[in-house]
Amino acid sequence: MANADIVTMENKKSGAMDLDPSVFEGKVRPHLYQAEVRRQLALRHAGTHSTKNRAAVSGGGAKPHKQKGTGRARQGTRRAVQFAGGGIAFGPVPRHYDHKLPKKMRRAALISALTQWLDEGAITIVEELSLDEYKTRRMVEALSALGLSGEKVLVVTDEANPMVESSLRNIPGVGLVRAEGLNVYDILRHPKMLITRAAVEALQARVGRSTGKGPSA
Repeated sequence: MANADIVTMENKKSGAMDLDPSVFEGKVRPHLYQAEVRRQLALRHAGTHSTKNRAAVSGGGAKPHKQKGTGRARQGTRRAVQFAGGGIAFGPVPRHYDHKLPKKMRRAALISALTQWLDEGAITIVEELSLDEYKTRRMVEALSALGLSGEKVLVVTDEANPMVESSLRNIPGVGLVRAEGLNVYDILRHPKMLITRAAVEALQARVGRSTGKGPSA
C-alpha cells in the first residue's frame, strides 16, 4: 500500500496517509487515454449544426423559365442547389457525436492516470486549501511555497469552495476540478496535481474497488 506525505499550504509536513492500492497502484495503460479523451471531447460536441436542403427552402413554386426555346438548361425550381438562395446539397444536419465506452475501461483509464502521476511524483497532497478572503495573490504564494509556481497544475478539491475557486481562476495554467468530476482529460492536460486530503478520500470512495465491480487495474 502506497503511503503519501501530507503538507500544509506553507509546504510544512503535517502527516501522512495510506492510499488505496486499487486507485493509486493500478496498472498503467496509456492506450486507454486516447479512447477516454475522445469520448469526453465527443460529449462536448453539441451537434446542433443544420442547413436547409431544397425541400426546406421557401419559394420556388414556379419554373424559373419555360422548358424550351430560351437556350438555357431546363430548370424545375429555384430551390435547386445550383441557384443562389437554393438548398444545400449534403449539408450538415443535427446529430450526436458521442460514443459509448464501457465503464470498466473508463475506470481503468482514470486509475492508470492517477497511478502514473503518483509514480512520477506529480501529485502533491495538501491538508486543506482555505482562504479568509478572495485573493489571487494568496493562492499564487501558496503554489510558489509548494514548488508549483509557473507549472500547469490541476487543483482538486472535495467540495465547492467559492473563495479558493475564484482566487485560482485567473492564474495561468491552473485548472480546478472537484473530486467527483476528476477525469482523464484534465489530468493529462496538467503535468502536476495538487489535491486536498479530503479530495483524496472522496476520490477513493468514488473509484475504489469496494464501490463497484470494476476490473483489478
